[in-house]
Amino acid sequence: MTTTTTGTVTAAATATAPVAVTEKPARARRRGLAPGKRLPASGLIGPLLFAALWAAASAAGQLDPGAIPAPWTVLSTAGQLWTDGTLPTDVLTSLERAGYGFALGLTAGVVLALASGLSRVGEALIDGTVQLNRAIPTLGLIPLFILWLGIGETFKIAIIAIVVYIPIYLNLHSALSGIDHRYVELAEVQGLSRVAFIRQIVIPGALPGFFVGLRLGVTGSWLSLVVLEQINATNGLGYMMFQAQNYGQSDVILVGLLIYGVFGLVSDSAVRLIERRVLSWRRTLSN
Repeated sequence: MTTTTTGTVTAAATATAPVAVTEKPARARRRGLAPGKRLPASGLIGPLLFAALWAAASAAGQLDPGAIPAPWTVLSTAGQLWTDGTLPTDVLTSLERAGYGFALGLTAGVVLALASGLSRVGEALIDGTVQLNRAIPTLGLIPLFILWLGIGETFKIAIIAIVVYIPIYLNLHSALSGIDHRYVELAEVQGLSRVAFIRQIVIPGALPGFFVGLRLGVTGSWLSLVVLEQINATNGLGYMMFQAQNYGQSDVILVGLLIYGVFGLVSDSAVRLIERRVLSWRRTLSN
């Protein structure tokens, strides 16, 4: 009797005693897959590192000063050219040519892309011609444009405009064609007019592609300018570099190349800044 009672009490005590719960180890924090926060002045890290390696190699005597002058030599030459008044004139002339050509190319690219991307008739009339123009090397058109427009400034601006409008057209047209058709159906259900459809659906959907083409067009304007300013020009950075080649002035050539590089970097950074502001509503890896 006693044994039975003791066993019963023991079993009851065991049943009512609190059971120690073994907690599972806390789940390790998930590693983020995004690139992370943008580094401050990240666009300048690469160029500054390149300049540091260039200066170190020049100071160590690893570079031939006649072929690749030291950075301080190039900066000294740039200062002399600026003091003489030669460099400011050449810089302003190059900026003017690139500006006119870029403005014409931007206008042509946007107008043609809109006409081709929003209309089947426009696509039939325009897209094939643009694709044919894209397949022809633009710099190969220089002799023909000289015969048509003369050897003055007009043909240079026309060539720059062609170089600029092609990437803008291609990227904007691709963005317009890539808009999801469900948005079109939604706009039809909502009863949007064509103007409202373009303003609320087409433009926001095509802006990312437009900015890609704009960046390519800005870079293309500077790349084409290097070649064009060496053809029957009397001023400009390309002319300055061509004259320096005849006299073996590698430091002057590097001055021109560095200025072209700075112009390209600054203009591309400006376009990217505008893109981030305009497309701030997007959540992408870049932001």
